[in-house]
Amino acid sequence: MSKVKAKKYTNFWERNRKSGGYLMRRTMMGYGVSICRFILLFGMCFLILQPILNKISVSFMSEADLYDPVVISIPLHFTTENYWLAAKIMSYGKSLFNSFTISLTIAILQIAMCTLVGYGFARFKFPFKNFWFACVILVILIPPQTISTSLYLNFRFFDIFGLVEAATGSAINLRGSVIPYYLLSATCMGLKNGLYIYMIRQFFRNIPKELEEAAYVDGCGTLKTFFRIMLPDAKPIITSCFLFAFVWQWTDSFYSNMFLGSTKLLSTELYRVVDNLGVYINRELGNAGGQGMVSVAYSNCILSTGVLMIIIPLIILYLFAQKGFVESLSSSGIKM
Repeated sequence: MSKVKAKKYTNFWERNRKSGGYLMRRTMMGYGVSICRFILLFGMCFLILQPILNKISVSFMSEADLYDPVVISIPLHFTTENYWLAAKIMSYGKSLFNSFTISLTIAILQIAMCTLVGYGFARFKFPFKNFWFACVILVILIPPQTISTSLYLNFRFFDIFGLVEAATGSAINLRGSVIPYYLLSATCMGLKNGLYIYMIRQFFRNIPKELEEAAYVDGCGTLKTFFRIMLPDAKPIITSCFLFAFVWQWTDSFYSNMFLGSTKLLSTELYRVVDNLGVYINRELGNAGGQGMVSVAYSNCILSTGVLMIIIPLIILYLFAQKGFVESLSSSGIKM
């Protein structure tokens, strides 16, 4: 008898009639929500991707296409000369090597120190713990521009309790070298270090303490438990923080201009690409003392090409590390 009833109401319209129109309203509501969700996601993706797609299109246009009102998105005269010119102006090979070396070493040092500090905040009790964690939050909230003067003076006249000046008669000028970068990273005062400490601390707080207690029972000490038990479980969050550190260091121009001086980096070379383009064109024309004879449209074209040449290595890096990054986002949580 039940099978006969099931077959009797399998037709959608018959079921809708029996439900008094409720099935139709629920189905239409579901389709409406799906359509609204699709429009919202498509709009968000378009807002993110549209500027990049425009830069890709412009980077392959000749100078004539930039002023042609007919050409909008698809180049009429396809050319790769913009990439060659941007690479030459930015000293792309040397800048790429310097940026990769500095970003990689700084990111590794930052994550190593922030992992130790974050684990300490998550698991140990020590005097003024809440006060020091409040300082970490302040490092996140206060922009680095606020302390730029102090950082400049500190590394321009670097000294350790006055010992260097007492021995040599003057302080040490560390500007123009990568040493300030390493000192800031080693003391967890580098770019976005407060955020990494907070993320890692939250991750370790979600790991059951029973794992560490079992390791202590088996004879492991604190450091051995950290390296053998806790650190392998923290690979997802460490991968995410490493990607953040590498990307932010890769695109940073604030600390680079303050400390590194004449060292060629992709971020600083991109910052000066428009001025260098005018100098390059004047030099090619034999007008060394003249003003930059470069149109705004062509300057923006070379600037867009330089932006793409900077983000391409980051996209490649993400393709290799996306599994760990997505795994971190899905497994990490906030526990207050």
